[in-house]
Amino acid sequence: MSNRHQSERQEQAETIIFGTTTPAGKAFDLCLLGIIVLSVTVVMLDSVAAFHAQYGQLFMQLEVAFTLLFTLEYLTRIWCASNRSAYLKSFWGVVDLLALMPTYIALLVPEAAPLLIIRLVRVMRIFRVLSLFELFAELTEILKVLRNTAKTILVFFALVMIVVIVFACLIYVIEGPEHGFSSIPLSVYWAVVTITTVGYGDLTPQTGLGKTLAAFGMLVGYSILAVPTAIITAKLWERLNKRRILYANWNCPICSAGEHTPDADFCKHCGGKLDMPESVRNTASGLENS
Repeated sequence: MSNRHQSERQEQAETIIFGTTTPAGKAFDLCLLGIIVLSVTVVMLDSVAAFHAQYGQLFMQLEVAFTLLFTLEYLTRIWCASNRSAYLKSFWGVVDLLALMPTYIALLVPEAAPLLIIRLVRVMRIFRVLSLFELFAELTEILKVLRNTAKTILVFFALVMIVVIVFACLIYVIEGPEHGFSSIPLSVYWAVVTITTVGYGDLTPQTGLGKTLAAFGMLVGYSILAVPTAIITAKLWERLNKRRILYANWNCPICSAGEHTPDADFCKHCGGKLDMPESVRNTASGLENS
């Protein structure tokens, strides 16, 4: 009997902690998110010398309290998870563990205190809340596009690095140490700042030929910045068009959810009957087969 009650409690806790579809689950996520933001705020304020001198002890006490809360939450997640191994190895499980480690490390090694800001990663849990508003699908599409274009962007980045090194070598030869370009690595820094059109102004060419090279580098920079944007935008537009073709333009009459295949009779979200007109089915099927 006690084992059954414990199992029921674990299921209830799992529904609240891992789910966002229930009012209790939503409240838990929002409360957790608020605590995360507060803990990050404490870390940021503690980095200010004036605040640290006056409230350093209070900040440390709050940090310990936050860490104990997060530790309790992490252990509770492990306790109630139906598949503990999967949770521990999952992305969110690793994030939860990483969020705990900095404080414990800081207690042993005070110099590691700045690592506490890693807890900011936990704010990414907001995407679980945003998924209620069907924004997670768009996030998934963007991540897929980034994965699909990773090799292209990597090759392009390698070409950019070659261009940067060429500009750095040229400016080093033209200007030389007498104008501040004392080494090729320093010239590489100048080339990156110039090509990205940041222009800090701490290192500038003095000769006419050097200024001409700098102007040409700025123009090249605008072209370079436009290429990866165009690649990602084209791939994203291609995936969005594909999604429009694969799904029928018909929302569920019960929950108003979309993205149903032309042959679907019931909503994949709520299970309600779609009553999709044949004209809509035929139009979607025709686009899919074209």
